[in-house]
Amino acid sequence: MNQEIKKYTVNLIPKKQLMLSGKGDHFLWKNAIKLTDFCSPWNNEKPSKIIFKALWDYDKLFFNFTVFDSKIHIEKQDDSFYSINNSDRVELFFRRDNSLNPYYCLEMDTDARLMDFIAYPNKNLDFSWCWPKEDIEVKSSVKKDSFTVEGAITIQSLKDFNLIKENKIETGIFRAKYSQNSSGSLEPTWITWVNPNTETPNFHIASSFGILILKK
Repeated sequence: MNQEIKKYTVNLIPKKQLMLSGKGDHFLWKNAIKLTDFCSPWNNEKPSKIIFKALWDYDKLFFNFTVFDSKIHIEKQDDSFYSINNSDRVELFFRRDNSLNPYYCLEMDTDARLMDFIAYPNKNLDFSWCWPKEDIEVKSSVKKDSFTVEGAITIQSLKDFNLIKENKIETGIFRAKYSQNSSGSLEPTWITWVNPNTETPNFHIASSFGILILKK
C-alpha cells in the first residue's frame, strides 16, 4: 500500500529582505511553517528534535535547520567530502521525478561545509559535480544545546536543473547523527522527514522524498 506523499508549504516573502546569519534569527523566519515531523525508522530511540523551515522570494529558496543536540560530532581532519561524510550533518535531496535519473544532493555539516553531488539510480554518485557556487549559500552556528544550518539556493538554478514543476519541488529532508557505540566506534543514526519503508537505512530511493510547495 502506497503511503500518501508528504507535503510542506513554502511561504512567500518580499524580495531581497531575508539575510542569512547562520543563526536563523532573521525576523522573516517567523513567516515560515515549522516542520518537526522527523523519524528514524531503523532506530528504537526517538531522535532529538529537528525544526526545518523554508521560505522563498521568487529569486531564492531559503532553508533553515535547527537541530537540538548537545553532543555534536564533526570530523576536522581536512575539508574533504570524506570528513563531511563522517560528521553530523543535515541534507537536502532534489529530484526531477521518481526515476531519480538524476537527483541532486546537498549535505551540510555544523561548520557549513557543503558536500554536493549529482546522483543516479542505485546510488551511482558523481562527486565531480557541484552545485554552481554562485547559486548557493550556506551558513551555520553552534550553541550549547543545538546547531543551525541555513542557506539559500537561487530559483533560477532549480529551474535550470528542471526541479520546479507547477511550483512544486520534490525534496528529501534528512539528518545524519554520529554517536559512539559500546565499543567506542562512531555509528550513524539516519533521520528522515519521509519514512522510505526500507529494511535498512536508505535515502537514495524514490520513497524517501516529499514535496515542497512554493506558495504564491
